[in-house]
Amino acid sequence: MGDIHTRIEGACGRITLQRPETLNALSHPMVLQIEEALDAWATDDRVRMVLVDAEGPRAFSAGGDLQSMYETGRKQNWEFGRRFWRDEYRLNAKIFNFSKPYAALMQGFTMGGGVGISCHGSHRIVGDTSRIAMPECAIGLIPDVGGTLILARAPGRLGEYLGTTGQRMGAGDAIHAGFADYYIPEADWPALTAELEQTGDWTRIDAAARPVPDSPLADDQARIDASFAGETIWDILRALPDDGWGDGVRDRLAAQCPLSAACTVELVHRARALDRIDYALLQEYRFTSRSASEGDFIEGIRAAIIDKDGRPNWSPATLGDLTPAAVTHMLRPLGADELKL
Repeated sequence: MGDIHTRIEGACGRITLQRPETLNALSHPMVLQIEEALDAWATDDRVRMVLVDAEGPRAFSAGGDLQSMYETGRKQNWEFGRRFWRDEYRLNAKIFNFSKPYAALMQGFTMGGGVGISCHGSHRIVGDTSRIAMPECAIGLIPDVGGTLILARAPGRLGEYLGTTGQRMGAGDAIHAGFADYYIPEADWPALTAELEQTGDWTRIDAAARPVPDSPLADDQARIDASFAGETIWDILRALPDDGWGDGVRDRLAAQCPLSAACTVELVHRARALDRIDYALLQEYRFTSRSASEGDFIEGIRAAIIDKDGRPNWSPATLGDLTPAAVTHMLRPLGADELKL
């Protein structure tokens, strides 16, 4: 069994992630195989829609293949990660602009790269186990794969909040924040899949949808909007209230990479200003292409994934030590090396 299975089943182009032992982490070959399938199906009249799912109950996809990123980064092979991101971002843009309905069934964890191959589709389905997040600031990265555009389109200032804290969203929160469209109990997914394969009729998804669960994020919307309306991460810190909720948010922000959190706020603002997937990906690539060579990405992976000690040595160590010039540096144009989609 390979890491991914692409095929045509009835009227559907089908993509199934098959790495449950790694929470269906996306490798570079998997990205290329998905892109190859989409390129073929875009003009194949047999394929009326695309349906993406994954094996295992724990995750649709918890993100990218960080182990390979760490091993190559430790050897100062920066090009490995940069090539991965260029190819992945090209795929994200193709999904966003795909000419046919693109549905994703997102059980369990859907994070990082998993968001990139699901949440840019036209029909995004969650169930009771779904936990969606963009937690990249915790490993010295930023919400990428076009995630800054999804965050920028979230109601109010949820984008800045979700991007900097990495908070996980259940089904109701994911739909409220614009990361998903439909709540369908996971017990109903096999029958829905069979219907879609047989008919290619994406309106069956609308018919199968159930009422959206409650959203705790919606309940917190007003205070999130009030606290995260500033231009910079430092404005946000100053605006947080001195109460239990505000203290909890401060603690979550303090656990993130300072450089990543500050750049995330700026990137969400840039994505909101222009509202284009190609522009969002270009801005994200400016950070990610530097994240291993000039940022804290390798140290973040070490602390979270390799040694699992939970004690990253960020540089600078705190938001109080970070300067606006460092944010400008990480997001400055790359000249001839800019992302080309």
